[in-house]
Amino acid sequence: MRNRGFEVAKGFEDMNICLPQRSTQRSAGYDIEAAQDCVIMPFKLGDKPYLVETGLKAYMPEDEFLMLCNRSSNPFKKGLVMANSIGIIDADYYGNSDNDGAIKFAFYNFKDEPVMISKHERIGQAIFMKYQKADDDRSEGERSGGFGSTDHK
Repeated sequence: MRNRGFEVAKGFEDMNICLPQRSTQRSAGYDIEAAQDCVIMPFKLGDKPYLVETGLKAYMPEDEFLMLCNRSSNPFKKGLVMANSIGIIDADYYGNSDNDGAIKFAFYNFKDEPVMISKHERIGQAIFMKYQKADDDRSEGERSGGFGSTDHK
C-alpha cells in the first residue's frame, strides 16, 4: 500500500528525473534537484520569482502536506532565497488537471550576477508533515487547478 512518496510528473517522463532521497538516516528532508539547466537573473524591483522545475509530484495522506525549504547554502553561496520563504504542497495538489501536481521552487537571486543552476543540482529540501484542523473547521472547497490556484474563485 502506498502512503507517501514522489513520482515523475507528466511531461517530464523522458528527462531523467531523479526521485528525491534523504542524505542521512536522520535527515528530515528529501533532497530535491533541478529538472533542467536554468539561469536566474539578479533581482530587480518588480520582478516575479523564477520558478525552477523539479519534474516531480508528491502523494501523501489527506492530513499531510509537503513543506519545500531552501538549502541552507543557497543564500550564502548563490544568493538565492525562496520568494515564499517556504512552499506548501497540499495533498490535493497531486495529479491536478492544470499541471499534474508538478512541484516548482520559486527563487529570487540577490547576487549582482546571474546564477546558473545545472540539471540534477540540489536546489532544496522537501519534508512531509502532518497538520491538524481547528474544532470549528468547515472547509468544503475543492482544488480546481495547479500552482497558485487556491486563491482563484
